[in-house]
Amino acid sequence: MALKVAVIGLGYFSGFHLAAWTADARVALVGATDLDPARRDAAARAHGLRVFGDAAALLAEAPDIVDIVAPPPAHRALVEAVCAPGRVVICQKPFCTSLEEARAVTAAAEAAGTVLIIHENFRFQPWHRTLKAALEGDAIGPVYQARFALRPGDGQGPEAYSARQPAFRTMPRLLIHETGVHFIDLFRWLFGEIVGVYADLRRLNPAIAGEDAGLLLFDHAGGVRSVFDGNRLADHATDNPRRTMGEMWIEGEGGTLRLDGAGRLWRRGFGEIAEAHVPLVAEIDESVFGGGCVAALIGHVIAARLGAGPYENEARNYLPVIRAVEAAYASAETGRKIRLG
Repeated sequence: MALKVAVIGLGYFSGFHLAAWTADARVALVGATDLDPARRDAAARAHGLRVFGDAAALLAEAPDIVDIVAPPPAHRALVEAVCAPGRVVICQKPFCTSLEEARAVTAAAEAAGTVLIIHENFRFQPWHRTLKAALEGDAIGPVYQARFALRPGDGQGPEAYSARQPAFRTMPRLLIHETGVHFIDLFRWLFGEIVGVYADLRRLNPAIAGEDAGLLLFDHAGGVRSVFDGNRLADHATDNPRRTMGEMWIEGEGGTLRLDGAGRLWRRGFGEIAEAHVPLVAEIDESVFGGGCVAALIGHVIAARLGAGPYENEARNYLPVIRAVEAAYASAETGRKIRLG
């Protein structure tokens, strides 16, 4: 019998969620809701699904999985409203509005017997899954350091972000809270717990409210250092700047792994000149965001709910990511490195 799924929130990014749910035969999408009637009507036409006027009516369908694709200010009320014993709730990132609120919501879900998953999908991109496998396979030996250069090229001019995600324009915290958080989760997943954070942030485009460029330096518990070098106004060499959002280098004792803008991975051995291509563990779906990472995350949650293995990114395990985000802003404000212990 198929698992029943309900979706709350029908903004821009929900289209990727709805497409992934409807394409998976292991689930039945019983309906969706949004505060905006126009969004409900558009989703019904585009995906042929039932829409409901409010969350209470949708929950009457007794879904096994509830997918919340709503902005952070709505997270606490929605998660607490949908929690039920045995239910899986997926909540979009950024998760909640503060670390304190995220802790409270996590505790409420645990008390209700609900599995709460954060929809942090960058680690499910095929190139990042391949990087994880390569590191676990000792492809370059002990890792010294890593750097990701974020260069989506979508932040220039007075109308920056207006066409796709206009809410970005008024966010008081943008680069780290909305985008850099992906890489904080990714670095922690690849290199271990973050114990130190230093940040230098700035706003380059005066048409927006928050920061859109900056450098973050992370110390990991095992000794690795990682750098997030973000600039939303600059681009990189690719036909699609949103595919990988930038380029990455991971350097170790035995060589270097490099991610390019096409989603290809390369390994160069220490002392060598030529790079060798590293095949991806999964194909890139060029028709959707992030090579198909939304469907990959959703597929993982379905498999775990059916007993195939443990969940990734349960809320309790995600709290250190939010703590690192807040430490980054504290570092930028004070000009000093923040130790997390």
